[in-house]
Amino acid sequence: MSYKIEGVVHAINEPQTFASGFTKREIVIETQGDKYPQQIVIEFLQDKVETLDDIRMGDTVSVSFDIRGREYNGRYFNNLVGWNIRNTDDTRTGEPVADKPSDAVPGGASGTDDDIPF
Repeated sequence: MSYKIEGVVHAINEPQTFASGFTKREIVIETQGDKYPQQIVIEFLQDKVETLDDIRMGDTVSVSFDIRGREYNGRYFNNLVGWNIRNTDDTRTGEPVADKPSDAVPGGASGTDDDIPF
């Protein structure tokens, strides 16, 4: 199932590459829809990491993502995995950076890498 969120880019982390070859990059989107602003972390994996190259701090964006959940050592974790990001600022082009999710998620069906707990 796919979801969408809109907000302002609060942070863009550098890509992380692990010994297994797994790569991820996180972005923090700040939303204004609730009583209090929310800072939501969305990660982009493998070939989607480069989709964040054209995004800047302060940009207003729309992100399409999937929710992934898994168990690790008796604890349960959820991740928001982005597969499309579009700049919605009037000053930018607004062209989509990526247009479809990647089905190739490392670590099998759960989308995790057994070397890391998250």
